[in-house]
Order: sequence, then C-alpha cells, then structure tokens
Amino acid sequence: MSAEQLPMVVPAPGLPARVRIHEVGARDGLQNEKSAVPTEVKAEFIRRLADAGLTTVEATSFVHPKWVPQLADAEELFPQVRDLAGVALPVLVPNQRGLDRALALGADRIAVFASATESFAKANLNRTVDESLAVFEPVVRQAKDAGAHVRGYVSMCFGDPWEGGVPPHQVARVCTALRDMGCDELSLGDTIGVATPGHVRELLNLLNGEGVPTDEIGVHFHDTYGQALANTYAALEHGVTTVDASAGGLGGCPYAKSATGNLATEDLVWMLHGLGIETGVDLGRLTATSVWMAAHLDRPSPSRTVRALSHKDQ
Repeated sequence: MSAEQLPMVVPAPGLPARVRIHEVGARDGLQNEKSAVPTEVKAEFIRRLADAGLTTVEATSFVHPKWVPQLADAEELFPQVRDLAGVALPVLVPNQRGLDRALALGADRIAVFASATESFAKANLNRTVDESLAVFEPVVRQAKDAGAHVRGYVSMCFGDPWEGGVPPHQVARVCTALRDMGCDELSLGDTIGVATPGHVRELLNLLNGEGVPTDEIGVHFHDTYGQALANTYAALEHGVTTVDASAGGLGGCPYAKSATGNLATEDLVWMLHGLGIETGVDLGRLTATSVWMAAHLDRPSPSRTVRALSHKDQ
C-alpha cells in the first residue's frame, strides 16, 4: 500500500455511514485574526472549501463591526459566494438587526449563538442567559417565517473559564428553549476544549431524555487539551452525524481567552475516512486549501494532518 492510499480503511461497528461536516473556518476560524483578511481572500477561501467537497461552509457573521472587526465586510463578502451550487452557507446573526441584514442579501441559513452559562452570556452577549433567549425568540421566528433553516449554537456546554464545570441539565435547559422557539439544529460547543468522552455521552443521553433527537444535534469541539477527536468519536458512537470543524484548525473565541483552535477539518476527515465513513471531502484539495490560507496568515497550520501531508509534498 502506497502513502497515497492511506489511511487504510478499517470500519468500526455501530458508527454512522456518512457524516456531514459543518465547516466553520471562514467565520469562526478567521474571526479572531488580528490582521484584517481581505474580502477577496475570504471569498476565495470559501470557494476552495466548496471545491474540496464541503457542502456546508459557514460564511460570515452579521454582527456589529465594533465587536468582531474581522467580519465587518459581511455585506461585501456574502454576495460573492451566495450562488455556489450545492453549498449551504449559514451566517451568524446576533439580533434582529443582524437578521434583517442577512435576509436582505438572500441568506437562507441562519445561526444564533446562545450560552449555557451566565458568565459567558454576560461576556459574549452582555445579557443574562434568559435575556439572550428572549432576544433570539423573535429572530428565530422571523427567520423561520422567511423560510430559513435555523441553527442554535450553545457555547460552554462542558466547562466555563469563570464557572468551572457546567451541569448537563443547565445545558439541556438552553437547548430545549432554542428547540422550542423553532431551531432546526443545535450545535453543542466545547468552547474551551475541556470535554471528555464520558461527559459527551452523558450530555447526549440527557438531551435525548429531554426530547431532543440525535439527528438534530451537532457537536463543536475545541482541541485545547487534545480531546477533540476522542470526543467526536464518542458522539459518533451515539449516532451524531453532524460535526463542526475548521479547515487547518483555525480559530478560537475572542471572549474566552483559554479557547484555542477548533478541531481541524483535515484531522477529522483523516479519522472518518479511516473508519470508512463517507464525507464527500477530497482530503488533498482540503489540505492544499489550508496550506494556501496559512500562507496568507503568515504562519503554519496547527493541523497535524495538514503538516504531515504537506510535508510529503515538499
């Protein structure tokens, strides 16, 4: 077997046949960059991700430029990519104003961003958990009335830098509230990367017990403690088929200083392909895309798979 045929495919029982990767590199991955990334580079990044076979690419955020300056070009960027065939382009909206801006440009996949903890809700949204949910309710309702698919992000699902461990029932309360107001999908965020597989299983079991079906759940792991793939595997064993990841391992969180990069899409694809799980992603093209973006950011990709595969090409 040549290196090009690796990883060797050895399926494991009880895992999904296919996983949809929710690519967050263009939004969550770039939002923390201190130097402005040109709009044309962002648009090309999204196009290259789509060309690599990713069918869901989170494009940008319609947040006030004061809070996330890197994404101040949402109105300029989104029209450049919105017509990509066969690619869903979710956008993040923080409030009614953000939703209006997104819908005016033809966005049909919307995401709102809630917190499972009071401390992070205050830091990220400047509101309590309940106040933020009250803000999101009319946003979700209007988005659904406009025919949009709505994703509800829930951050700090496994741990909070100010509060420590987060009780699963606290997470479940926010998840059920978002689902009750009309969210089609929930993404469980391990914002500071402290989750472990047992904790993942416990939360997923609790959510199922609260009436949230597994097929409406996605997972979003950060790799702060090197647990992102292990946690993803635990979610796969539970039946989760939507996994968030960021090309090249880009990203963190501007409001949680201990949050390092997201799970790298290439590392995830390597594992999934080795397990015989379909993704539709061309790993070579994806790796080349991350090498290209790393050059624009003037630093190497933190993804182990990107480093391994790009080293072979040298």
